[in-house]
Amino acid sequence: MLLNTEKLISILKYIVLLSLAGILLWLSFREVEIESFVAGIKDANWRWIGISMAISVFAFFIRALRWRLIMMPLGKPVSRRDSWHGINVGYITNFALPRAGELARCGVISRKTGLPFETVAGTVVLERSIDMLSLLIVSAGVMFFFWDRFGGFIDNQIISSLENRLSTDLMITGAVVIIAFAIFLYMIWRYRKSHPLLAKIVTIVKGILAGLLSGFKMPQKWTFLLYTILLWVCYWLMSYSTILAFDNLQTGLGVDDALFLMVVGSFGWVIPVQGGIGAYHLIISLALLSVYGVSQTTGVIFATISHGSQSITMLLFGAISLLKITLKK
Repeated sequence: MLLNTEKLISILKYIVLLSLAGILLWLSFREVEIESFVAGIKDANWRWIGISMAISVFAFFIRALRWRLIMMPLGKPVSRRDSWHGINVGYITNFALPRAGELARCGVISRKTGLPFETVAGTVVLERSIDMLSLLIVSAGVMFFFWDRFGGFIDNQIISSLENRLSTDLMITGAVVIIAFAIFLYMIWRYRKSHPLLAKIVTIVKGILAGLLSGFKMPQKWTFLLYTILLWVCYWLMSYSTILAFDNLQTGLGVDDALFLMVVGSFGWVIPVQGGIGAYHLIISLALLSVYGVSQTTGVIFATISHGSQSITMLLFGAISLLKITLKK
């Protein structure tokens, strides 16, 4: 009965998130003419899109190397191949269920190396936290250096939207949740020796903390920093390559605009829908319309090609890695 309930919850979660992606797609495409959309797809310079996809593959490899650095102090060797397969399997899994990819890649490494699953999960938490911190730093840099150009969009579409949501009721609810969570942790710690389930929770938490702390024991911290910088440079080049694929955009948009679109698009990928579908399209087309006066149709074409090319790369290499792991097993 419990298993059936868990399956039902998973199915409902999948349906809700997929419906949200559909709504966001509808909002993006509702004013787009199909004929103009198809013509715009055909007119794009696909050579530049191919270059963007090649850069994205290189970014996958850099992410795999960076993640491996975090796992090196855990006591068991993690090969570059296993880290690479884990990253790719994580990407393809996220298209089925958002954020499930982080668990999937932990499973790949745990099965290959024998490392505890929860410890590997701790390294993923650390890596994703660094990614979010990096995104905030890059976003702050864009706002500081280019506020006169992009400030209006950031203020109206992002900051004001967040301020409207931070009501007093939400803050009170958050405080109650934090207090309840603190009490829950205290109860677990207090009765951990007398109840096997609580003891298991403590073991899992300790494993996650061990994974998090592994980041401070990395033997090559400067290499990790270099990989992080290279990763964001790849994202920047992917954005600029996509701009060069459009004749009507490359004359007015430069490398700084590519940086801005990279930041905006990153927030689209963060929204928890399958593979950023809909969210990416909406936020990119809205940014192009608000900041550059680009038509909704052209903005959606740009977002569709940019998102589609990245998605195809993720799905292709994810499928290859999944197939190799399955055949080897």
